Amino acid sequence: MLFDTTVRRELARTFGGTLVVILTIVITMFLIRTVGQAAGGAVAPQDVVLLLGYIALGHLPTMLALSLFVAIVVGLGRMYRDSEMAIWFASGLSLTRFVRPVLAMALPVLLVVGLLLLFVWPWGNRSSMELRERYQQRSDLSRVTPGVFQTSSDGTRVFFIERESSDSVNARNVFILQRTERGEAVTSARSGRLEAAGNDRFLVLERGQRNEVTSPSGERSLSSFDTYRVLAGESAARAAESLPPKAVPTIDLIRQPTQRHQGELTWRLGLLLAATNLLLLGVGLAATNPRRASNWNLLFALLTFIVYYNLANLSQAWVASGRLSMATALLGLHGSVLLLALGLMWWRDHAAVLQWRRGLPARPAGAAP
Repeated sequence: MLFDTTVRRELARTFGGTLVVILTIVITMFLIRTVGQAAGGAVAPQDVVLLLGYIALGHLPTMLALSLFVAIVVGLGRMYRDSEMAIWFASGLSLTRFVRPVLAMALPVLLVVGLLLLFVWPWGNRSSMELRERYQQRSDLSRVTPGVFQTSSDGTRVFFIERESSDSVNARNVFILQRTERGEAVTSARSGRLEAAGNDRFLVLERGQRNEVTSPSGERSLSSFDTYRVLAGESAARAAESLPPKAVPTIDLIRQPTQRHQGELTWRLGLLLAATNLLLLGVGLAATNPRRASNWNLLFALLTFIVYYNLANLSQAWVASGRLSMATALLGLHGSVLLLALGLMWWRDHAAVLQWRRGLPARPAGAAP
Protein backbone atom coordinates (compact mmCIF):
# COMPACT_ATOMS: atom_id res chain seq x y z
CA MET A 1 0.00 0.00 0.00
CA LEU A 2 1.22 3.51 -0.83
CA PHE A 3 0.59 4.76 2.70
CA ASP A 4 2.64 2.04 4.41
CA THR A 5 5.48 2.30 1.90
CA THR A 6 5.70 6.09 2.22
CA VAL A 7 5.76 6.06 6.02
CA ARG A 8 8.31 3.22 6.22
CA ARG A 9 10.62 4.90 3.72
CA GLU A 10 10.43 8.22 5.57
CA LEU A 11 11.10 6.66 8.96
CA ALA A 12 13.89 4.41 7.68
CA ARG A 13 15.70 7.36 6.14
CA THR A 14 15.40 9.36 9.34
CA PHE A 15 16.47 6.39 11.46
CA GLY A 16 19.66 5.90 9.43
CA GLY A 17 20.73 9.51 9.79
CA THR A 18 19.86 9.62 13.49
CA LEU A 19 21.78 6.42 14.23
CA VAL A 20 24.92 7.73 12.52
CA VAL A 21 24.81 10.94 14.57
CA ILE A 22 24.21 9.15 17.88
CA LEU A 23 26.89 6.54 17.18
CA THR A 24 29.41 9.24 16.35
CA ILE A 25 28.71 11.19 19.54
CA VAL A 26 28.62 8.20 21.88
CA ILE A 27 31.66 6.42 20.44
CA THR A 28 33.66 9.67 20.61
CA MET A 29 32.76 10.00 24.30
CA PHE A 30 33.71 6.39 25.01
CA LEU A 31 36.96 6.78 23.07
CA ILE A 32 37.98 9.78 25.17
CA ARG A 33 37.17 7.92 28.37
CA THR A 34 38.99 4.75 27.28
CA VAL A 35 42.09 6.66 26.22
CA GLY A 36 42.05 8.38 29.61
CA GLN A 37 41.89 5.00 31.35
CA ALA A 38 44.79 3.76 29.25
CA ALA A 39 46.81 6.85 30.17
CA GLY A 40 46.03 6.20 33.85
CA GLY A 41 47.25 2.62 33.67
CA ALA A 42 43.85 0.92 34.01
CA VAL A 43 43.82 -0.40 30.43
CA ALA A 44 46.59 -1.63 28.17
CA PRO A 45 47.23 0.91 25.38
CA GLN A 46 47.21 -1.80 22.72
CA ASP A 47 43.72 -2.90 23.85
CA VAL A 48 42.04 0.50 23.51
CA VAL A 49 40.41 -0.20 20.15
CA LEU A 50 39.28 -3.70 21.15
CA LEU A 51 37.87 -2.45 24.46
CA LEU A 52 36.10 0.38 22.65
CA GLY A 53 34.45 -2.20 20.39
CA TYR A 54 33.20 -4.20 23.37
CA ILE A 55 31.82 -1.05 25.04
CA ALA A 56 30.11 0.07 21.83
CA LEU A 57 28.48 -3.35 21.37
CA GLY A 58 27.26 -3.28 24.96
CA HIS A 59 25.59 0.13 24.56
CA LEU A 60 24.35 -0.46 21.02
CA PRO A 61 20.86 -1.62 22.15
CA THR A 62 20.31 1.67 23.98
CA MET A 63 21.54 3.67 20.99
CA LEU A 64 19.27 1.72 18.62
CA ALA A 65 16.25 2.26 20.87
CA LEU A 66 16.98 5.98 21.14
CA SER A 67 17.54 6.27 17.39
CA LEU A 68 14.19 4.60 16.68
CA PHE A 69 12.41 6.89 19.11
CA VAL A 70 13.99 10.07 17.75
CA ALA A 71 13.44 8.96 14.14
CA ILE A 72 9.70 8.49 14.72
CA VAL A 73 9.32 11.83 16.49
CA VAL A 74 11.36 13.70 13.87
CA GLY A 75 9.92 11.87 10.85
CA LEU A 76 6.27 12.17 11.79
CA GLY A 77 6.87 15.68 13.08
CA ARG A 78 8.14 16.72 9.65
CA MET A 79 4.99 15.26 8.10
CA TYR A 80 2.91 17.36 10.50
CA ARG A 81 4.82 20.54 9.64
CA ASP A 82 4.56 19.91 5.89
CA SER A 83 0.79 19.22 6.22
CA GLU A 84 1.21 15.65 4.96
CA MET A 85 -0.52 14.37 8.06
CA ALA A 86 -3.52 16.61 7.33
CA ILE A 87 -3.84 14.91 3.94
CA TRP A 88 -3.73 11.43 5.49
CA PHE A 89 -6.26 12.43 8.14
CA ALA A 90 -8.54 13.94 5.48
CA SER A 91 -8.35 10.60 3.65
CA GLY A 92 -10.00 8.90 6.61
CA LEU A 93 -6.89 7.55 8.36
CA SER A 94 -6.48 7.85 12.11
CA LEU A 95 -3.29 8.28 14.11
CA THR A 96 -3.45 4.67 15.30
CA ARG A 97 -3.22 3.60 11.64
CA PHE A 98 0.43 4.75 11.72
CA VAL A 99 1.28 2.07 14.25
CA ARG A 100 1.41 -0.72 11.64
CA PRO A 101 4.02 0.86 9.31
CA VAL A 102 6.01 2.06 12.32
CA LEU A 103 6.18 -1.45 13.77
CA ALA A 104 6.94 -2.93 10.34
CA MET A 105 9.92 -0.60 9.95
CA ALA A 106 11.15 -1.11 13.51
CA LEU A 107 10.67 -4.90 13.76
CA PRO A 108 14.13 -5.84 12.35
CA VAL A 109 15.77 -3.30 14.65
CA LEU A 110 13.86 -4.65 17.65
CA LEU A 111 15.05 -8.17 16.81
CA VAL A 112 18.63 -6.92 16.72
CA VAL A 113 18.11 -5.14 20.05
CA GLY A 114 16.78 -8.37 21.59
CA LEU A 115 19.75 -10.42 20.34
CA LEU A 116 22.23 -7.81 21.55
CA LEU A 117 20.64 -7.63 25.01
CA LEU A 118 20.28 -11.37 25.56
CA PHE A 119 23.56 -12.59 24.07
CA VAL A 120 26.02 -9.85 23.04
CA TRP A 121 25.62 -7.65 26.15
CA PRO A 122 26.92 -10.26 28.67
CA TRP A 123 29.61 -11.46 26.25
CA GLY A 124 30.90 -7.93 25.67
CA ASN A 125 30.96 -7.14 29.39
CA ARG A 126 32.77 -10.37 30.19
CA SER A 127 35.32 -9.81 27.42
CA SER A 128 36.05 -6.23 28.48
CA MET A 129 36.46 -7.37 32.09
CA GLU A 130 38.91 -10.04 30.99
CA LEU A 131 40.94 -7.45 29.11
CA ARG A 132 41.08 -5.18 32.14
CA GLU A 133 41.87 -8.00 34.56
CA ARG A 134 44.51 -9.49 32.29
CA TYR A 135 46.27 -6.16 32.33
CA GLN A 136 45.76 -5.60 36.06
CA GLN A 137 46.89 -9.11 36.99
CA ARG A 138 50.19 -8.76 35.25
CA SER A 139 53.08 -8.62 37.69
CA ASP A 140 54.48 -5.28 38.74
CA LEU A 141 57.72 -6.20 37.02
CA SER A 142 55.98 -6.68 33.68
CA ARG A 143 54.49 -3.17 33.97
CA VAL A 144 57.85 -1.48 34.29
CA THR A 145 59.56 0.02 31.28
CA PRO A 146 63.32 -0.66 31.36
CA GLY A 147 65.27 2.37 32.46
CA VAL A 148 62.18 4.22 33.75
CA PHE A 149 60.93 4.65 37.32
CA GLN A 150 57.34 3.49 37.55
CA THR A 151 54.77 3.01 40.33
CA SER A 152 53.16 -0.36 41.01
CA SER A 153 49.44 -1.03 40.55
CA ASP A 154 48.61 -0.40 44.25
CA GLY A 155 50.79 2.70 44.49
CA THR A 156 52.97 1.38 47.35
CA ARG A 157 56.07 0.50 45.34
CA VAL A 158 58.35 2.22 42.85
CA PHE A 159 60.37 0.06 40.45
CA PHE A 160 63.43 0.53 38.33
CA ILE A 161 64.89 -2.36 36.34
CA GLU A 162 67.02 -3.24 33.37
CA ARG A 163 65.58 -6.26 31.61
CA GLU A 164 67.79 -8.88 30.08
CA SER A 165 65.22 -9.72 27.40
CA SER A 166 61.75 -8.74 26.24
CA ASP A 167 60.02 -11.68 27.97
CA SER A 168 59.69 -9.64 31.22
CA VAL A 169 60.75 -12.67 33.30
CA ASN A 170 64.42 -11.96 34.02
CA ALA A 171 65.90 -8.59 34.95
CA ARG A 172 69.12 -7.08 36.24
CA ASN A 173 69.95 -4.05 38.37
CA VAL A 174 66.61 -4.08 40.16
CA PHE A 175 65.61 -1.18 42.45
CA ILE A 176 62.45 -1.24 44.59
CA LEU A 177 61.21 1.52 46.91
CA GLN A 178 58.35 0.31 49.10
CA ARG A 179 56.25 2.44 51.47
CA THR A 180 54.09 0.89 54.18
CA GLU A 181 52.46 2.01 57.43
CA ARG A 182 55.55 0.90 59.34
CA GLY A 183 57.94 2.90 57.18
CA GLU A 184 59.77 2.58 53.91
CA ALA A 185 62.35 0.21 52.53
CA VAL A 186 64.79 0.43 49.63
CA THR A 187 65.78 -2.87 48.04
CA SER A 188 68.39 -3.24 45.32
CA ALA A 189 69.72 -6.36 43.64
CA ARG A 190 71.93 -7.32 40.75
CA SER A 191 69.40 -9.65 39.17
CA GLY A 192 65.84 -10.90 39.54
CA ARG A 193 63.44 -13.39 38.04
CA LEU A 194 59.77 -14.36 38.29
CA GLU A 195 58.62 -17.60 39.88
CA ALA A 196 55.11 -19.01 40.29
CA ALA A 197 53.90 -20.58 43.53
CA GLY A 198 50.29 -21.67 43.35
CA ASN A 199 48.19 -18.65 42.42
CA ASP A 200 50.90 -16.16 43.39
CA ARG A 201 53.82 -14.80 41.44
CA PHE A 202 57.04 -13.86 43.24
CA LEU A 203 59.95 -11.72 42.17
CA VAL A 204 63.09 -13.51 43.35
CA LEU A 205 66.00 -11.09 43.85
CA GLU A 206 69.59 -12.30 44.06
CA ARG A 207 72.73 -10.68 45.49
CA GLY A 208 71.44 -7.43 46.90
CA GLN A 209 70.75 -5.40 50.00
CA ARG A 210 67.75 -3.90 51.81
CA ASN A 211 67.74 -0.60 53.69
CA GLU A 212 64.66 -0.19 55.93
CA VAL A 213 63.53 2.84 57.96
CA THR A 214 60.85 2.52 60.65
CA SER A 215 58.50 5.51 60.81
CA PRO A 216 57.59 5.70 64.54
CA SER A 217 61.10 5.33 65.92
CA GLY A 218 63.22 6.35 62.93
CA GLU A 219 65.42 3.26 63.33
CA ARG A 220 67.40 2.15 60.33
CA SER A 221 68.46 -1.32 59.39
CA LEU A 222 70.71 -2.50 56.57
CA SER A 223 70.81 -6.13 55.53
CA SER A 224 72.40 -8.05 52.68
CA PHE A 225 70.94 -11.14 51.06
CA ASP A 226 71.74 -13.75 48.50
CA THR A 227 68.06 -14.45 47.71
CA TYR A 228 64.98 -12.34 48.52
CA ARG A 229 61.37 -13.05 47.48
CA VAL A 230 58.85 -10.27 46.82
CA LEU A 231 55.18 -10.87 46.03
CA ALA A 232 54.69 -9.47 42.52
CA GLY A 233 51.04 -10.28 41.83
CA GLU A 234 48.30 -12.88 41.60
CA SER A 235 47.58 -14.82 38.46
CA ALA A 236 44.35 -16.49 39.58
CA ALA A 237 41.53 -15.91 37.15
CA ARG A 238 38.16 -14.66 38.30
CA ALA A 239 35.88 -17.49 39.21
CA ALA A 240 32.71 -17.88 37.21
CA GLU A 241 30.52 -17.53 40.28
CA SER A 242 32.12 -14.17 41.14
CA LEU A 243 31.18 -12.58 37.83
CA PRO A 244 28.93 -9.52 38.14
CA PRO A 245 25.38 -10.04 36.86
CA LYS A 246 25.96 -7.93 33.75
CA ALA A 247 28.59 -10.42 32.57
CA VAL A 248 26.52 -13.55 33.25
CA PRO A 249 24.84 -15.18 30.20
CA THR A 250 21.07 -14.89 30.06
CA ILE A 251 20.51 -18.64 30.34
CA ASP A 252 22.52 -18.68 33.59
CA LEU A 253 20.43 -15.81 34.94
CA ILE A 254 17.33 -17.92 34.37
CA ARG A 255 18.87 -21.06 35.86
CA GLN A 256 20.09 -19.24 38.98
CA PRO A 257 17.24 -16.86 39.91
CA THR A 258 18.97 -14.92 42.67
CA GLN A 259 17.88 -11.38 43.43
CA ARG A 260 20.86 -9.86 41.63
CA HIS A 261 20.32 -12.11 38.62
CA GLN A 262 16.63 -11.26 38.49
CA GLY A 263 17.52 -7.58 38.65
CA GLU A 264 19.83 -7.93 35.65
CA LEU A 265 17.23 -9.98 33.77
CA THR A 266 14.65 -7.29 34.55
CA TRP A 267 16.91 -4.70 32.95
CA ARG A 268 17.57 -6.76 29.81
CA LEU A 269 13.95 -7.63 29.20
CA GLY A 270 12.86 -4.17 30.31
CA LEU A 271 15.02 -2.40 27.76
CA LEU A 272 13.49 -4.50 24.98
CA LEU A 273 10.00 -3.67 26.24
CA ALA A 274 11.00 -0.03 26.59
CA ALA A 275 12.17 0.09 22.97
CA THR A 276 8.74 -1.18 21.89
CA ASN A 277 6.84 1.23 24.13
CA LEU A 278 8.92 4.14 22.88
CA LEU A 279 7.70 3.45 19.35
CA LEU A 280 4.10 3.94 20.46
CA LEU A 281 5.02 6.97 22.55
CA GLY A 282 6.81 8.49 19.58
CA VAL A 283 3.66 8.27 17.44
CA GLY A 284 1.73 10.27 20.03
CA LEU A 285 4.50 12.74 20.89
CA ALA A 286 5.21 13.61 17.24
CA ALA A 287 1.96 15.56 16.85
CA THR A 288 2.54 19.29 16.34
CA ASN A 289 0.71 22.32 15.03
CA PRO A 290 2.14 23.45 11.65
CA ARG A 291 1.02 27.01 12.38
CA ARG A 292 3.43 27.29 15.30
CA ALA A 293 7.00 28.27 14.56
CA SER A 294 8.45 26.54 17.62
CA ASN A 295 8.51 22.78 18.03
CA TRP A 296 9.24 21.31 21.45
CA ASN A 297 8.40 17.73 20.51
CA LEU A 298 11.99 16.55 20.20
CA LEU A 299 12.92 18.07 23.57
CA PHE A 300 9.95 16.40 25.24
CA ALA A 301 10.87 13.13 23.54
CA LEU A 302 14.46 13.25 24.83
CA LEU A 303 13.27 14.07 28.34
CA THR A 304 10.81 11.18 28.13
CA PHE A 305 13.59 8.80 27.09
CA ILE A 306 15.86 9.93 29.93
CA VAL A 307 13.13 9.53 32.54
CA TYR A 308 12.08 6.14 31.16
CA TYR A 309 15.66 4.86 31.01
CA ASN A 310 16.36 5.96 34.59
CA LEU A 311 13.15 4.31 35.79
CA ALA A 312 14.28 1.08 34.12
CA ASN A 313 17.60 1.28 35.99
CA LEU A 314 15.73 2.05 39.21
CA SER A 315 13.49 -0.99 38.74
CA GLN A 316 16.61 -3.12 38.26
CA ALA A 317 18.03 -1.86 41.55
CA TRP A 318 14.75 -2.49 43.38
CA VAL A 319 14.50 -6.04 42.08
CA ALA A 320 18.16 -6.72 42.94
CA SER A 321 17.60 -5.43 46.49
CA GLY A 322 14.40 -7.46 46.96
CA ARG A 323 12.00 -4.50 47.17
CA LEU A 324 10.06 -5.62 44.10
CA SER A 325 9.55 -8.88 42.29
CA MET A 326 10.60 -9.22 38.68
CA ALA A 327 7.02 -9.55 37.40
CA THR A 328 5.85 -6.53 39.40
CA ALA A 329 8.67 -4.36 38.10
CA LEU A 330 8.11 -5.32 34.46
CA LEU A 331 4.33 -5.03 34.54
CA GLY A 332 4.25 -1.96 36.75
CA LEU A 333 6.69 0.18 34.78
CA HIS A 334 6.36 -0.99 31.20
CA GLY A 335 2.65 -1.76 31.46
CA SER A 336 2.02 1.78 32.71
CA VAL A 337 4.03 3.27 29.87
CA LEU A 338 2.13 1.13 27.36
CA LEU A 339 -1.20 2.39 28.72
CA LEU A 340 0.14 5.95 28.62
CA ALA A 341 1.18 5.57 24.96
CA LEU A 342 -2.17 4.09 23.95
CA GLY A 343 -4.03 6.76 25.89
CA LEU A 344 -1.98 9.51 24.23
CA MET A 345 -2.77 8.20 20.76
CA TRP A 346 -6.47 7.89 21.63
CA TRP A 347 -6.49 11.44 22.91
CA ARG A 348 -4.79 12.70 19.73
CA ASP A 349 -7.36 10.89 17.59
CA HIS A 350 -10.34 12.20 19.56
CA ALA A 351 -9.08 15.69 20.38
CA ALA A 352 -11.35 17.33 17.81
CA VAL A 353 -14.44 15.51 19.08
CA LEU A 354 -13.66 16.35 22.69
CA GLN A 355 -13.19 20.03 21.87
CA TRP A 356 -16.45 20.10 19.91
CA ARG A 357 -18.27 18.72 22.92
CA ARG A 358 -16.81 21.49 25.05
CA GLY A 359 -18.04 24.06 22.56
CA LEU A 360 -14.53 25.06 21.47
CA PRO A 361 -13.31 25.51 17.89
CA ALA A 362 -12.26 22.11 16.64
CA ARG A 363 -8.72 21.58 15.37
CA PRO A 364 -7.65 19.01 12.80
CA ALA A 365 -7.21 15.50 14.22
CA GLY A 366 -3.72 14.87 15.49
CA ALA A 367 -2.81 18.55 15.89
CA ALA A 368 -1.05 19.58 19.07
CA PRO A 369 -3.20 21.30 21.72
